[in-house]
Amino acid sequence: MKYSETLDYLFSQLPMFHRIGAAAYKADLNNTIAICNRLNNPQNNFKSIHIAGTNGKGSNSHMLAAIMQTAGYKTGLYTSPHLKDFRERIRINGEMISEKKVIDFVEKYSKQFEEIKPSFFEWTVGLSFKFFEEEKIDIAVIETGLGGRLDSTNIITPLLSVITNISYDHKDLLGDTLQKIAVEKAGIIKQNIPVVIGETQSETKNIFIQKAKEHSAPIVFADEHFKISEKKYSGFNQTLTVTAENKSQDYTLDLSGNYQQKNICTVLAAVTELRKQNFNIPDEQIHHALLNTKQITGLRGRWEILNSSPLTIVDVGHNEAGIMEVMEQIHSLKKETVHFVLGMVGDKDRKNILQLLPKNFIYYFCKPNIPRGLDEKILFAEATSIGLKGKYFPSVQSAYDEAKKNASENDLIFIGGSTFVVAEII
Repeated sequence: MKYSETLDYLFSQLPMFHRIGAAAYKADLNNTIAICNRLNNPQNNFKSIHIAGTNGKGSNSHMLAAIMQTAGYKTGLYTSPHLKDFRERIRINGEMISEKKVIDFVEKYSKQFEEIKPSFFEWTVGLSFKFFEEEKIDIAVIETGLGGRLDSTNIITPLLSVITNISYDHKDLLGDTLQKIAVEKAGIIKQNIPVVIGETQSETKNIFIQKAKEHSAPIVFADEHFKISEKKYSGFNQTLTVTAENKSQDYTLDLSGNYQQKNICTVLAAVTELRKQNFNIPDEQIHHALLNTKQITGLRGRWEILNSSPLTIVDVGHNEAGIMEVMEQIHSLKKETVHFVLGMVGDKDRKNILQLLPKNFIYYFCKPNIPRGLDEKILFAEATSIGLKGKYFPSVQSAYDEAKKNASENDLIFIGGSTFVVAEII
């Protein structure tokens, strides 16, 4: 079997959430448990950190993985979705799993797994756990796919659980209030396992405290211990002065999105907890890792600058909280004209997101090339009905080409609205 044939099997024959949406979501852990039983439960043979949350879990996962790797630990990283290559989801020390490993796994287990009828995500979780076990990693950073309580990754017993924040996303599956969503995310809290909560939110704080209490899990709210007291930008980097226990340190990040100012506090709180568990993580290694996270881990699509003239930026933010953060940073650039290449998926609650978008931007509406992609004409109609102005295009690339044609060197081109729009451009 060739690698392309293997991918075709994974993408075409298995229900895949990022392509078809809710139909691929399994509301229990039975399939994952069955898969891991067939694999002799590899998840029990390596240490892990488990990360959930609405926004920021990808950045947190990559920064933590970079820190652990730089500190000398052989570090596995499991994230989703991928942008360009399926193998981005499964890495050790920044290196993607080899094509051969993927082929061998599919060839070995496809017949056994077909009896279980797993989703694409369940299959991938099994592959990553087996790979991490075989490679004898020291620690794995495992990002949930969707939610927490019923997410396929939630069969691990980690050394540390991290929940970044709670915002509205996947309301059809996780609930239509912050409290309901928080209950799902809190499902990763385990008996006696410490948990770091990234953001203190009045609507959800007590849910986490109560869940932690039920499981005798020590709980820390990162933003109550770590504060950003100063921030400076230089080129594509940002330097943040972080104060904790009356001591301040400067950290320079190669991730330049404003929202990383929340994520850095969560990461540092997580490192504090890991040090309590006797991990040797020197300050010097933290600084190096945060300055080089993209290079170390391969992370892309987070306020990523593609071009400087005209300034062209992509960002994978795609829900209300993510779009609000992005809009705030766009406004801070003070560009006279903003050309926004915008595409979305059809199962998002679009109304509130569209209401957040400024009426003085020029929009290029498009459809990401996946079955879940929202038809560009529908997006155009919904957007124009609330006063957004622009045109629609049959593809992300054609929309971007038109934006490049129209933008002067002092304008901003921003590409976003969906992870899958960003994936097509980078």
